[in-house]
Amino acid sequence: MAVKASPIQARVAGIFIPVRDIERAREWYCRILGIVQEPEIMNGHLCPLPVDGPGIILDTMPMWGGQEEGGPSTYETPAAMFPTDDLDAAYRFMQEQQVELATGIEFNHWFAFRDPDGNLLMVVRG
Repeated sequence: MAVKASPIQARVAGIFIPVRDIERAREWYCRILGIVQEPEIMNGHLCPLPVDGPGIILDTMPMWGGQEEGGPSTYETPAAMFPTDDLDAAYRFMQEQQVELATGIEFNHWFAFRDPDGNLLMVVRG
């Protein structure tokens, strides 16, 4: 059976991270990722972060449950990996920032943490 060419590109353009409070989330992610200039909040619910690679868009998800009590569902498995050249320094930094750490450093290669909305994310040796 011949495989038909797909009009969908085999790459990720962006990742949406569900948040309850877009301004609080923007401040937190900018602090944790070292983003100096706060990005614009668009349409009252979207905040694209200026990062290398696939885009990260913070979103209160009004179309996907964000207006319901408790806000949108969060990621219970790691949604994104952020690379670091110094895993130990990254772990200490997260401790100093009082970020909720979900794991210790695992296999000398990664650790997981939660954002203020409870989304599980990861830092990996880059």
